[in-house]
Amino acid sequence: MGGENVEAEYLSVGANRHTAVADWSRHGLVAFGADSNIALWRPHDAQPKGVTALLLGHTDKVKAVKFLTRGKGEGEGEGNGESRDARQQTYLLSGADDHCIKIWELSADGSSAKCIQTLEEHTAAINCIATLHEREGGNTNSNPSTAIFATGAADASVRTWAFDGREARVLQTISPKPKFFPLAIALSRLEADAGETLVLAAAGTRDIVQIFVAETMSNPEFHLQATLTGHEGWIRSLDFTWEQKQKKEGEDGTNPDLLLASASQDKYIRLWRLHQGKELPAASASNADPSLGAYLPGKSPSNKAHRLRAAAGKEFTVTFEALLLGHDDWIYSAKWFTARDTGRLQLLSTSADNTLAMWEADPTSGIWVTSVRLGEISREKGATTATGSTGGFWTGLWSPDGTSVTCLGRTGSWRVWDYDAAEDQWTPRVGISGHTRAVTGISWAKNGEYLLSTSADQTTRLHGRWEPSGTWHEMARPQIHGYDLNCIDSLGGTQFVSGADEKLMRVFDEPKAVAKLLNRLCGIPFGSGDDDKNNNNTVEAMPDAANMPVLGLSNKAIEAVDDDVEVDTPANPEMADREALDPGTTVRKSALEIDHPPLEDSLSRHTLWPETEKLYGHGYEMSCLAVSRAGDLIASACKASSVNHAVIRLFETRKWTEVKPPLTAHALTATRLRFSPGDRYLLSVGRDRQWAVFEREQGGAEEGGEDTKESSPPSYKLLQANPKGHTRMILDAAWAPSSTGASVVFATAGRDKSVKIWRRGEKEEVEGAAAASIACIATITETHPVTAIDFLARPNKEGQLVLAVGTEAGKISIHYLDPTSLAASSSFALQPELCLARPVVQLAWRPQTDSTELAVAGSDGSLRVYRIAETGP
Repeated sequence: MGGENVEAEYLSVGANRHTAVADWSRHGLVAFGADSNIALWRPHDAQPKGVTALLLGHTDKVKAVKFLTRGKGEGEGEGNGESRDARQQTYLLSGADDHCIKIWELSADGSSAKCIQTLEEHTAAINCIATLHEREGGNTNSNPSTAIFATGAADASVRTWAFDGREARVLQTISPKPKFFPLAIALSRLEADAGETLVLAAAGTRDIVQIFVAETMSNPEFHLQATLTGHEGWIRSLDFTWEQKQKKEGEDGTNPDLLLASASQDKYIRLWRLHQGKELPAASASNADPSLGAYLPGKSPSNKAHRLRAAAGKEFTVTFEALLLGHDDWIYSAKWFTARDTGRLQLLSTSADNTLAMWEADPTSGIWVTSVRLGEISREKGATTATGSTGGFWTGLWSPDGTSVTCLGRTGSWRVWDYDAAEDQWTPRVGISGHTRAVTGISWAKNGEYLLSTSADQTTRLHGRWEPSGTWHEMARPQIHGYDLNCIDSLGGTQFVSGADEKLMRVFDEPKAVAKLLNRLCGIPFGSGDDDKNNNNTVEAMPDAANMPVLGLSNKAIEAVDDDVEVDTPANPEMADREALDPGTTVRKSALEIDHPPLEDSLSRHTLWPETEKLYGHGYEMSCLAVSRAGDLIASACKASSVNHAVIRLFETRKWTEVKPPLTAHALTATRLRFSPGDRYLLSVGRDRQWAVFEREQGGAEEGGEDTKESSPPSYKLLQANPKGHTRMILDAAWAPSSTGASVVFATAGRDKSVKIWRRGEKEEVEGAAAASIACIATITETHPVTAIDFLARPNKEGQLVLAVGTEAGKISIHYLDPTSLAASSSFALQPELCLARPVVQLAWRPQTDSTELAVAGSDGSLRVYRIAETGP
């Protein structure tokens, strides 16, 4: 068996929240930065698979991504018979906090890419990348084989580069005066159809836009020629486009004007016109309206004309064109789209006020107005960037044909809208979502029908397979918390428990709306996997939905309201009850009656699970928890630096009370707890390099028997502990599927770069633990510290035990163990492109299914499901 038998079923990752973090290529491929990865996604695929690949290479957060088109040089193309697209090669540029710029060569179908060069000239984080803006359909004979691009970084410099298809070289380093950190740059030709003059606009942590001009493309040297003032905040986005003017009778074909849009934190967008000739453009020359600035906020718009000098004595003017008002908070991005056939100009802006706006010039008055506004209802009423909120939309992108837009929200998710020409409106469609920080815990439902993940981004998410398409999607977001979440486990088909950076665990029940949604989309029957004690969680007994009080942390069960019911907002919000529900998150009965995976707005508002129990007892933040296979016990541990706090507490799930006394073995934090198949044993490992096995006492409910109301809850006693299990801290552990009855086989993984397989001796159990001690039978050595392991819940077709191993370097390998000797008979490593950029946090095989699917949680914020073909070694 080899690595070629591994297929990525599902890749889920959230985008980094930066303006320049994404780009949409002319071939329909979206690339965006996700932690230190670059994710590739085709929004308009026939099957909405989501992220198709994650590119590894950067070592820190990716902030800037841009597609670069370069004409093929001599010997690269097939001749002049090729189409324009065929004569151009597309590359991907990326910049990150690791001070590096990488150039990626894309495969023919855009499904993968390889890094062909890494540029390390910058000495600080890369903030933005600009490629040369060419007029669509203009200058068709010019197809230079050397592409020019520019980069801006936190070292307060802008660098220009030339790329010939093999390597890029620095052309010039520009240090803006007065000094500022570039947050946005834009690069374009200054003349549409001919000439080699280039213009570069740069802006950032000042309220000015600087215009640089270079007179030649062959070896451009940019000089500052104008400084545009007017904004009153940092400038986040710059974009050039050509204005397609209709030719009037008797006029010769003059060059179209170049328009520059600048978006700022002052809540306004300013448009600037770059016009060829000494004569001012008509609007500026006539000084259209003397009272233009009388009622506008901030400084009055200035009609000052800035002069630019180009090659061959040509002159250009830069004048203020328009002030766009309409957003209520910082504006993060502004992107132009020009229709190829009509020349119609549209500007797409995204703002921290949770809206996305499309602007157009009124054909009669020329005034720029909002033609379309899209967005969501904010959950944080009154939360703005001024109060420390990081909400809103961080960037917006046009599709190549302008019939679709996508924008990045504060949760790292992408929303997509398509234009419906028949209805003349923009309709939302399924986007993608993912965690924005490390995925700290994963758990399959007991019957394997869905996957739960929890993260340091303070959310718990439920992922399932959409039956019509066979693709995976986020189907619910059961928990949105105020603390970083650390661990999770399933209590059955309709219940789970999670632990966060707080001293308690929270238990959640599935609401009726989500149960019906999963039944309709994923084919999961109502109450599936409900093996809990009450066994009365039918769909009718479930709460309708859940909501979170405005100032609370606990999800409350609520009744869904009919569509025609109005929810009143309190007249005085400050006097509203603390437990009052936010009208913006009221769940209507039809909200989840949909035939597609929920959109981001529904995920964050309508799919919460009500919290039913809190489990107290620990003195510090939760570190790990585990639920018994029967679902009758929860074992948990917290962060600890002493024996008193490093205890394992057991909670029974019938009355939700603690089973005392707690189990004592460790001196430092326990890192993983696992119940054996059949629940006879409980295994714990910790930072004190120790593992401990506890055995179920026979005084409580009999193993395999049914609990009665009179039976005491099950309890455990220490069977054996090994204080020197590894030479470094132990980070994970897993039971082999054969660990039933008196048989004890488990594996431990440590920072000492090894996986150890342990087995109980063959001797019969007699008085005294020494007669049947647990000893190390085999060791698997890795090249990096091992952070995660898991056994497949059944032997493979050859009867071998299958062990998945993940390391701190992000490498994943599969080992096949002989069932008798427990030695590794064969193994293989996953292909490098399927590995992680950061440590593997947890591995989990999908239970109770014939397929071998492995869920992977990563520190890079990615959640992956890999299908591994079971063809034998």
